[in-house]
Amino acid sequence: MRFTDKVALITAAASGIGRASCDIIAAEGGTIIAVDVNDERLEKLVTEVSAAGGRAIAYNADALDPVAVNKAVASVVEHHGQIDILVNAVGGSTIIANPAARTDELTLEEWQAINSFNLDGMFLFSKAVIPVMKNQGAGKIVNLASIAGRGFSDASSSAYATAKGGVIAFTKKAARELGPFGITVNAIAPNMTLTERIRPRWEQRSPDDQEMTVESIPLRRMAEAVDQARVICFLASSDADYVTGQTIDVSGGQV
Repeated sequence: MRFTDKVALITAAASGIGRASCDIIAAEGGTIIAVDVNDERLEKLVTEVSAAGGRAIAYNADALDPVAVNKAVASVVEHHGQIDILVNAVGGSTIIANPAARTDELTLEEWQAINSFNLDGMFLFSKAVIPVMKNQGAGKIVNLASIAGRGFSDASSSAYATAKGGVIAFTKKAARELGPFGITVNAIAPNMTLTERIRPRWEQRSPDDQEMTVESIPLRRMAEAVDQARVICFLASSDADYVTGQTIDVSGGQV
């Protein structure tokens, strides 16, 4: 039970990679603070985690709202006295009409929206949680980057690549700052993962297009949310106590 007596605050917790991370940490003894803006999915998460013998507490907060973020962190500390793990799972490319838009097709508003969505929540929650972890003398922060941030994705815009490259850079810099306080900061870089948000787009592709994509992956299958969550949970556990500043590609070998 890697997470016994640990409190894990997970953003975008009600679906996708965030939800899969909640399930694993709760199953291994952790208390989940599930942050999201979807009340229906949060309620479902709490019900299902509880039915499986775990513990999850729902918290509706917008990760891009600094007031809401600070209030959420203060509430967790007030009620639980600690935050051992922060998983910054808010992000994605599909908030604009054409997630694969070329640079000359992007508007400034789309550029700003993608960068804000993928960077602001990570920054705000990290900033709010760091003083708590410093006071504890320990903590784990895990961020969600993407292989797009390494320039490996033809299906993503330059805005998304820039944002996820920023996640990778933030992870390395924050790790250098926080290592002396016993806090590790790491990230994962997924390839396309069949979450609830992405699967419908995947299913709209032609069989030939799907086959070509799968053939480009050495492991010859698409990623599921749990594939990403398992690596997040490794980085959030004591198994990774001597790992910091790293971004692990979880891509089935795809480059």
